[in-house]
Amino acid sequence: MEHITLLLAIVVVTALVFDFTNGFHDTANAMATTISTGAMKPKTAVAMSAVLNLIGAFLSVEVAKTISGGIVNEDGIRTEVIFAALVGAILWNLLTWLLGLPSSSSHALFGGLIGAAVMSAGWSSINGGTVVTKVLLPAIAAPLVAGIAAMLATRLTYRINRNVTDPNQLKSTAKGYRAGQIASAGLVSLAHGTNDAQKTMGIITLALVTSGVLAPGSNPPMWVIVSAGVAIALGTYLGGWRIIRTMGKGLTDLQPPQGFAAQTSAATVILASSHLGFSLSTTQSCSGAVMGSGLGRKGGVVRWSTATRMFVAWGLTLPAAGLVGAGAEFLTKQGPWGIAVTAVILVGGSFAIWLASRRQPVDHTNVNDTDGDEPQGVVTTAIAAVQPPPIGVPASEPELISSIPASAPDDPARPPAKV
Repeated sequence: MEHITLLLAIVVVTALVFDFTNGFHDTANAMATTISTGAMKPKTAVAMSAVLNLIGAFLSVEVAKTISGGIVNEDGIRTEVIFAALVGAILWNLLTWLLGLPSSSSHALFGGLIGAAVMSAGWSSINGGTVVTKVLLPAIAAPLVAGIAAMLATRLTYRINRNVTDPNQLKSTAKGYRAGQIASAGLVSLAHGTNDAQKTMGIITLALVTSGVLAPGSNPPMWVIVSAGVAIALGTYLGGWRIIRTMGKGLTDLQPPQGFAAQTSAATVILASSHLGFSLSTTQSCSGAVMGSGLGRKGGVVRWSTATRMFVAWGLTLPAAGLVGAGAEFLTKQGPWGIAVTAVILVGGSFAIWLASRRQPVDHTNVNDTDGDEPQGVVTTAIAAVQPPPIGVPASEPELISSIPASAPDDPARPPAKV
């Protein structure tokens, strides 16, 4: 009994560590566009996101119930399986963070859980129907829906304002979109807390059920909700600057109207899915919206080489985390020494990845730096050719002009900056 109690405590702590990595891994979902366009200072942005993530954790438990009682069959699943699943999810999260790839923390968790459960109890332990309807199908639909919505919203935004030429009106419009970006970023942060913090709640609840502390089908206890919300908020405040750079500057060059359209579209998709209990990837929704907003502005460039690397990471997340989770479960089945070895692998692997990240640090001081530009591709050129021109930026707002990358395509509607 003491062994089980100790193991359960280890699993709860490991789950909160995953929640922490989820926070800094996915900060970019809410704040990358706001930071890249200069609407908010980096440290202020992540602080606001952290607070709203914490608030969002208390709004719903539907996604938590999907994880704790939907993806795997609770009967026959041991507490060690949960630990092994978390090992796979944490290591994949850290690896993709090191590479600056906005992969899905949700799918890392699901992959680790599925791999560990299959290694422990076979394929019969997986509820295939739930995996397909509430994980795989939303994974395909979410970025497409968010991307199309953001592209249409961006086109509509620029079309509505295409005849605005008065400098005072341009100044007011630019400030309005910056304020809108801040509001929509807050909405995404709230949605992220509602959706992603629940995943850790669900995994802790599942561990409590498998150890006999809770009855099957129970809702997360209040202490689980509070601890999961605090952990993801702390991770968010730390700021996953590598991924923020990729989302804000690596996929496309964003202006405030695009950032507003992208964030509003992504937040709508995430909140709707949370209400329905669909455990979709907030990363995929926000990434799709950013690309859609890039395609929605005439002259906007989507860097498809970066997008391709991101797509590959998305496709590898479930199987890669599943393989690590299965390997970790193979070790934990050997007894206490196997659990100890798995813990050492987790700590050692995490430390090695952190050391590797110190070779080229990315933080709030250089998050908006870029390594170069990618030529505009055929797809972008074809779509951009039928888009309305972007809103001009008034010369009387030098701070707005300076926030636009020098590599952005020339915009005939933008007055020249004062020298």
